[in-house]
Amino acid sequence: MHEINNRPEPIVLPLLAMRGLVLFPKMVLHFEVGREKSIKALQDVMEKDRRIFLVTQKDVRVEDPDERALFHVGVVAEVKQIVKSGSGNNLRVLVEGLYRAKLRHLVDTEPYYTAETLEFPLREARPSELNTCDALMRTVKDLFEEYCSLSPKMPKDMVINALISEDPHYVAEYIAANIPLRIEEKQEILIATSPVKRLELLASYLESENDILSLEKDIYDRVKESIDKNQREYYLREQMRVIQEELGESDNPVDEAQQYFEKIDQLALPDEAREKLYKEADRLMKLPSNSHEGGVIRGYLDTCLELPWNKSTKDKIDLQKAEKLLDKEHYGLQRVKERILEVLATRALAPDIKGQIICLVGPPGVGKTSIARSIAKAMGRKYVRISLGGVRDESDIRGHRKTYIGAMPGRIINAIKLAGSNNPLMLLDEVDKMGNDFRDDPSSAMLEVLDSEQNFAFRDHYIEIPFDLSEVFFIATANDLSTIPAPLLDRMDVIELPSYTREEKFQIAKRHLLAKQMKKHGLTAKTFRLADDAIYGLIDFYTRESGVRKLEREIGALCRKADREIVGKGASRVVITGASLYDYLGPKRFRPDEPAERDEIGLVNGLAWTSVGGEMLQVEVAVMEGSGKVELTGSLGDVMKESAKAAISYIRSRAQEYGIDPNFYKNKDIHIHLPEGAVPKDGPSAGVTLTTALVSALTGTPVRRDVAMTGEITLRGRVLAIGGLREKTMAAYRAGIKTVLIPKENLPDLYEVDPVVKEAIRFIPADHVETVLQTALCPREEGKEIHAVLKKAPAKPEAVLAQ
Repeated sequence: MHEINNRPEPIVLPLLAMRGLVLFPKMVLHFEVGREKSIKALQDVMEKDRRIFLVTQKDVRVEDPDERALFHVGVVAEVKQIVKSGSGNNLRVLVEGLYRAKLRHLVDTEPYYTAETLEFPLREARPSELNTCDALMRTVKDLFEEYCSLSPKMPKDMVINALISEDPHYVAEYIAANIPLRIEEKQEILIATSPVKRLELLASYLESENDILSLEKDIYDRVKESIDKNQREYYLREQMRVIQEELGESDNPVDEAQQYFEKIDQLALPDEAREKLYKEADRLMKLPSNSHEGGVIRGYLDTCLELPWNKSTKDKIDLQKAEKLLDKEHYGLQRVKERILEVLATRALAPDIKGQIICLVGPPGVGKTSIARSIAKAMGRKYVRISLGGVRDESDIRGHRKTYIGAMPGRIINAIKLAGSNNPLMLLDEVDKMGNDFRDDPSSAMLEVLDSEQNFAFRDHYIEIPFDLSEVFFIATANDLSTIPAPLLDRMDVIELPSYTREEKFQIAKRHLLAKQMKKHGLTAKTFRLADDAIYGLIDFYTRESGVRKLEREIGALCRKADREIVGKGASRVVITGASLYDYLGPKRFRPDEPAERDEIGLVNGLAWTSVGGEMLQVEVAVMEGSGKVELTGSLGDVMKESAKAAISYIRSRAQEYGIDPNFYKNKDIHIHLPEGAVPKDGPSAGVTLTTALVSALTGTPVRRDVAMTGEITLRGRVLAIGGLREKTMAAYRAGIKTVLIPKENLPDLYEVDPVVKEAIRFIPADHVETVLQTALCPREEGKEIHAVLKKAPAKPEAVLAQ
């Protein structure tokens, strides 16, 4: 029986809060300690009398518990040994429980917990409780024996120690400490003072554990019996098969073929398809069941019968709901949404319309795939996606002939089978990245798929019977139209998705990306906040793209760093502002495109189109005394080199009019350079930029730093139209340019330019290079000759905005 210590006065001891463990008196326990406060408490008690108060905390997730988070009854223990653990700064501790004690109150929490404790002695059984106590002891021992029989891993010496003892307190504590009870259950036994109460609680918990173990054993036995039965049946079947083969007998394939006949009849297929499948099933009936060809026919019939020949979904087009859905899932893109709603409205009025194949074109990350998914949701159709990037083999589209080993249907038929409907919305992703070589051209195979005059009877090489694709709503996506073959592009209705403006990226991040990444990383509004200026900082200095894919990655990176602070450092909330972005993501990766600080000679702001949107490109020209050499640097492509040669030839033809030495091509060396030489640059839109830079350098006339331009020139100075105007003007807007010179033939393209760009920039159309020079060159004394010539040119046109 427990020896009651006479401790009339409370004592103050270091306290160690345990997570998931309960210690009983006279029990030895070893556990690992990692919290700084707990380590300091152990180090202190080892220098004194080695006594420490161990108490269990109610919630194991609490890192720094207060008095309310602790149970008020624990055990005063003696620290026997402390060993440094191999993982980090953790300590491995061995303690022995001495006696129960109550926590009166916490005295201090720094540098570790200290508590005022009062011994909480056990009570002996009263004379009236002796018989009850003896009966409960027998019951508990019987239940414990049953538990040990159901849990064979229980050590024998542990069982013997519990069964030979006659001390009710020892039995209750010993068994409770060595079986897997919940923390609350162990704590109830520790708190109970009466031996009768303790044994009653233990008996109840043991009976519950025995019921669970008994049920687990029954389930295990049934599973084992089922497995044994299956193995026995498999062995007998194999024996029977071998005996039949030895006797020259085999299963009758007629029954299997008859099942295929019944399935074919149920599908109500077209005559051609039904006859073809009948023929294959009849061949199967005549073949031995174990023949290789029989396996090929079975695979073919199963594939054909799994196709949704007569299964379709009914369109549920509600323009109001569709508009709300598009607005909810996609910010901005107003013209794209209007175009999509027009398509849906047409489908609502003319459900039988065929041949509408949409191609969504735009830079990466602007939401082409997600818009297609939203269209499918708005129409109530099944959605299926096919990635065409890198497809080089026609058989990927049409399938293989079934005579080949490993033959399978093409991607189109596979997608139809996966959709389970003959009229899904099928997304042909990255149609511009299909490859071809001397053997195959998959884009030619796509012509039949996307042609409404042919796809009603599309023939896959594997299934060999026509399948109607005319009900399928095809949507293709592409980054660059120039790489799509012209016959294929002719079959598609192109919808361009623009680059996002800075404000659109901010709204998308705030409304969609931030919530998505917070949910993905286990964060809530209470634990994490990303300030508005931080989002703007990510857009301006850490990403450079037309879409928002990289922006989402950077937000995810900030969420991960917040997770680490919360879990590793115990922070309750992480707030990231624009000023703190450096601490989390390091130095700024990009600086915004900015014009030069002052008007300079031979430095012109050009505009270029890239695969991720527009970019401002500065052209530098230096003129030196020499022998007429022309140097071109900056990784220029062939087209841009030809533009430079055309610009020089035009200037030579007008040299006297511009006040330039006619022999400059003999006695001057010209160096044309485009910075960032590691980035290849090419395209037919740098002619006016190169001409302006050359005229500026040869005449010594500075170029206005707030002017940017784009356009190609001819040898007679005519300005030709260019492509990608919307992306280029967006780049000028980002760089703070106030005036943009564009070819006059591109005036209709201003309709597609974002309104925010048109409000901020003056657009000046030019049909001749003299208009460009008159606008871009600064009037000053040093350049009076060139401006005297330019005054004879037509008056400078007013700025133009698309109406």
